[in-house]
Amino acid sequence: MTGLADRRPQPATAVTRDVNAAVHVPPPDQDAEAALAAQGLIAALPADFTVERDGGHLPAWSLGPYQFLTGEAPDTVNPSLWRNALLNMNTGLFEVVPDAVYQVRGMDLSNISFLEDPTGASQEIVVVDPLISEECAAAALGLYRGHRGRDRKIRAVIFTHSHLDHYGGVLGLFPDRELPEGVDIIAPEGFLEHAVSENVYAGNAMQRRALFMYGALLERSAQGQVDAGLGKYNSTGLAGLLPPTYTVTSDVARPGHVVSFGPVNLEFQLTPGTEAPAELNFYLPDVRTLCMAENATPTLHNLYSLRGAQVRDAKAWSEYLRQSVTWYGHRSDVLFASHFWPRWNTDETPDAIVSFLTSQADLYRFLHDQSLRLANHGRTMTEIAEDLDGALPESLAGQWFNRGYYGTVNHDIKAVYQRYLGWYDGNAAHLHTLPPEQAGPRYVEAMGGAAKVVDAARQTYENAKSADDYRWAAELLSHAVFADPADDDARALEADILEQLGYQAESGPWRNFYLAAAHELRTRPADGRPPETPSPQIITPPVLAAMPLEMLVDYLGIRLNGPEAANHPLTLGLVITGGLPDDPTQCTLQLRNGVLVHTPHRARAGTTDATYTLTRSGLNSLAVGAATPDQLRDSGDLIITTGTIDPLNTLNGLLETFSYWFGLTTP
Repeated sequence: MTGLADRRPQPATAVTRDVNAAVHVPPPDQDAEAALAAQGLIAALPADFTVERDGGHLPAWSLGPYQFLTGEAPDTVNPSLWRNALLNMNTGLFEVVPDAVYQVRGMDLSNISFLEDPTGASQEIVVVDPLISEECAAAALGLYRGHRGRDRKIRAVIFTHSHLDHYGGVLGLFPDRELPEGVDIIAPEGFLEHAVSENVYAGNAMQRRALFMYGALLERSAQGQVDAGLGKYNSTGLAGLLPPTYTVTSDVARPGHVVSFGPVNLEFQLTPGTEAPAELNFYLPDVRTLCMAENATPTLHNLYSLRGAQVRDAKAWSEYLRQSVTWYGHRSDVLFASHFWPRWNTDETPDAIVSFLTSQADLYRFLHDQSLRLANHGRTMTEIAEDLDGALPESLAGQWFNRGYYGTVNHDIKAVYQRYLGWYDGNAAHLHTLPPEQAGPRYVEAMGGAAKVVDAARQTYENAKSADDYRWAAELLSHAVFADPADDDARALEADILEQLGYQAESGPWRNFYLAAAHELRTRPADGRPPETPSPQIITPPVLAAMPLEMLVDYLGIRLNGPEAANHPLTLGLVITGGLPDDPTQCTLQLRNGVLVHTPHRARAGTTDATYTLTRSGLNSLAVGAATPDQLRDSGDLIITTGTIDPLNTLNGLLETFSYWFGLTTP
């Protein structure tokens, strides 16, 4: 048998060919979404367009590897996903509204938009959602200015919501990566809290899973990554954060209330708990144009993101979309968003925008209501997902803008169940199940040994009549792999089977997860040692600099080994210099009961084990393990006021560093 690491992706099986052959898509000249994706192009990106990464040997972004995306779908890609991948190759600078709204698409997972003075009197602009990476944002701004005028000056930046692909590149918009005086950063209420908590608190695990979801380590090919469902993939340049200077609150967000930033007039709609915990839509009354952020794009979105995120509220999402129709639907001629392409009302389709928003509102409401209907009949999460997968009314499923390129009916239904009823299905046998490392060996032993498990899975795979047989065989083999990670036969066969499920998937994230799992099974050493790929920097210096002190200490508490810390109670007094304007300058850290407690005031005399004066930059370095207390003392960032450095060293020794390359499909 060929070594696992040398095993290449396999061709499509007969079952996979049959599954994909049954998927029919409109030809490009009859595809309404294809026409919208191409409309308004000013300057296309070159086929090999690349953005170099500052200080890196790999590019931050490149379209070059996607040139295989031409013609009919190969049998290793679901034709519907292939269609979506082709549409996402409409890249470049686009005119959305003449002399008012422009977009750069295909320079990151998300779009960056530029709002101009529709009267032409001012050269000031507002930038919307500056991508993930600073290098990409700078390149997009350069492309825009190259066609719309080099003297276009940024007056404000809008972060529509708290996901990294909508704010991470902001520093790339400005010289020296610093916010100029007089430039506003606009964001919805709760933005900073959620941007930090999502990308820092669970950032290591989330970013590791995101590698699978977006297929970052996969070859770009017909047997590898073809699309992320929402765009091509995540850029990998420098990412940062700027705190908002203007927060959109409920007092501001109401129809008819206009807020001006330079020459650009805006109305805001807050939509918390929809696609992100903090999100806003906005309306441009001067040009009858509506921006839907990421709340309405031509795909069924995630109610639960496979990378890991808070479950979203399908009912609230539906209601906010209906509110958008009420507030703006009949006032809008154009709709654009932070992913995909815009929509326009025309003489042939005068209600295109209202119909689109209404259809998506009903889509999320259907998933919400029908999931709960079946839950109240006693059906469990997995059963409901199977019951309703494929059961959308044709009036919804027949709209290509509702297809599951990013979210899916199946896992969105599970999200609704989880939101209301949680992870437990009520079956007492599932209340306290064994973890896979313990369950795997027992399953294998009960079935007569590893060879019999692998043989049973192989027979199921080779005689499969449907994808359901593949699902069952993969479940069997997962037990075998967790029983013995060195079982190359089990790993190789599970990889082959998961690969076929990936080939069949309409959802970009599902395909990528399946194929990334196959890659892990074939390449990850059985002893779990990480590959030679360096770990990414999850929490960057700009993100740390924007974090309020309380959130920074919260992250220290997440790194704390609580069971061990319970044996080392401590009280430390800190004076913080160079902090954020709203942060306290003095605080007390108490290690008690295995938790780190932060109190924003000076400790009472005689109650501390030691007190220190510490620069905020030094505390930032300590928080992410970039410097030890001794190093901070030697650099002058730490001054011992009372006591010794030993208590701080004790605390630092209880902080764990997270390993990035943990297994997902393997132990």
